[in-house]
Amino acid sequence: MSDELKTFLEGLDSLARECEACKGQAASLKELEEIRVEYLGRKGKLAQNMQTLAKLPNELKPEAGRKANEVKQAITAMIDAWQDELNKAAAAASLSRFDPSMPGRKPGVGSLHPVTLAMDEICEVLVGLGFEHATGPEVENDWHNFEALNIPQEHPARDMQDTLYVSENIVLRTHTSPVQIRSMLNKKPPLAVIAPGKVYRRDSDLTHTPMFHQIEGLLVDREVSMGDLRGTLTAFVRQLFGQKTDVRFRPSFFPFTEPSAEVDISCVMCGGEGKNQDGSTCRVCKGTGWVEILGCGMVDPNVFKSVGYDPELYTGFAFGLGVERVAMLKYGIGDLRMFFENDVRFLEQFA
Repeated sequence: MSDELKTFLEGLDSLARECEACKGQAASLKELEEIRVEYLGRKGKLAQNMQTLAKLPNELKPEAGRKANEVKQAITAMIDAWQDELNKAAAAASLSRFDPSMPGRKPGVGSLHPVTLAMDEICEVLVGLGFEHATGPEVENDWHNFEALNIPQEHPARDMQDTLYVSENIVLRTHTSPVQIRSMLNKKPPLAVIAPGKVYRRDSDLTHTPMFHQIEGLLVDREVSMGDLRGTLTAFVRQLFGQKTDVRFRPSFFPFTEPSAEVDISCVMCGGEGKNQDGSTCRVCKGTGWVEILGCGMVDPNVFKSVGYDPELYTGFAFGLGVERVAMLKYGIGDLRMFFENDVRFLEQFA
């Protein structure tokens, strides 16, 4: 072995022993990193020794290179082992400060959205009255959304819908009534379905949003009468708002029902008195003692003709309500926009 190679190898062995002697000198990961840089960094001691390698004769470089790699791996292994020891020591110190008798931190618990709570309760009551769930697309064609529901082209009722058009014949559904059409096309009477879901209209203010939720109901059978409609909705309202709730029906107009009515209930905020306890006028019912809750009516014969039902043989009733409106009345919420602002302080109240 030449003196040049011998000197180079001895220098590497000395470097490894020198690094090994540093064991225990690093009290933290930061100090250990300083040792690593000192020996293995780009300008560290090993890099300085490697400058000598370049000056060795070519026939000596293979053996010198192997030795240099062995030393590098040995120093790396030592530093990695010291790092593991420091990590274990830190974990042990952390556990020594842990008191298992202390109560744990409870994770944050979410809650269902108030609109979801209201929709679930409404559906539960209606299912208890014998209705079944039905669903349909939110992007509808004009025929299902309007024409089959006795709202032909140029009908003035289309102006009431504030429709969002995707194309000339495709709309974002303005109500869930198209689900009733699809249900009748797929099933012969008798049937009783409810259609909960999102609907869309071009409107936005304190009491309207471009997207909201509706639940439509439909019952078709032989000899269904207005009395059946009144009895069903009275039972529904009283299960939802309490048995002492008064209910009244007012004549109205909807293209797909005839006769049509709107249903009012005694104001849940003032108990139907029209005034608050301090004598001020109730702002919910505006002093009338009544609040409109839903629209309803007997299915128009033209709707039955659209789906192939015989209007001489079958009759039926339909009704529809806004879920947000019910939620506002049940939970005393004054601004519809609060449902969609995602304010955690508001939502936490329903946990």
